[in-house]
Amino acid sequence: MCGIVASVSSRGNVSFEGLARAAASLVHRGPDARAVWVASNGRAGLGHARLSIIDLTTGDQPLHSEDDSLHIVVNGEFYDFERIRTELEAKGHCFKTRSDSEIALHLYEDLGARAMHQLRGEFAFALWDERDGVLFAGRDRFGIKPLYYALADGACHVASEVKALKALGVPLRWDREALYDIHYGLMHVPSRSAFDGIYQVPPGCYLLTDGVHAHVHTYWDWNYP
Repeated sequence: MCGIVASVSSRGNVSFEGLARAAASLVHRGPDARAVWVASNGRAGLGHARLSIIDLTTGDQPLHSEDDSLHIVVNGEFYDFERIRTELEAKGHCFKTRSDSEIALHLYEDLGARAMHQLRGEFAFALWDERDGVLFAGRDRFGIKPLYYALADGACHVASEVKALKALGVPLRWDREALYDIHYGLMHVPSRSAFDGIYQVPPGCYLLTDGVHAHVHTYWDWNYP
């Protein structure tokens, strides 16, 4: 288990200090290492609180692509990553770590959003795509790993927990309707949270945002014959 946080701002004012506070709020998810990266133009930033499991030596995050156009933070585990890594290396990709997390970076480099179809496991990740100027945030098929997001003041923030969003300045107000539905089991809406204006990326979905707009897309769903 790790903690991830990401911000993208239409104004180019992503705060290193804010991301550092947000990552620090997730220390219980990742006590072994913390790191923050912010783009030189201030458009986006990523933070990571790491629990070291695979690749204890070189697996710190964020991770960066060979041409430094893609940047990613990951929480969770990708199954069968050794096979995928071997296939990506055969295509010419150079890996900087032995971590399973790095396969998501290189799959996205080749396939974009279609990379989600190649990933199995329990995971949530946020990736800043410098080429297209978008933040891509994906969640596993069954929603085992959490992933929250909020739009506020010309920016979109993504995190493993709501407390990290609070550290970035997102106000916390109870969503009384959602709380009522959750408490009495009246309605399950996987995109809702207990807080007004804070949402979840549903299981089997990914989020695309430029900081102004946020769009959720489904890449997988149950197939009932």
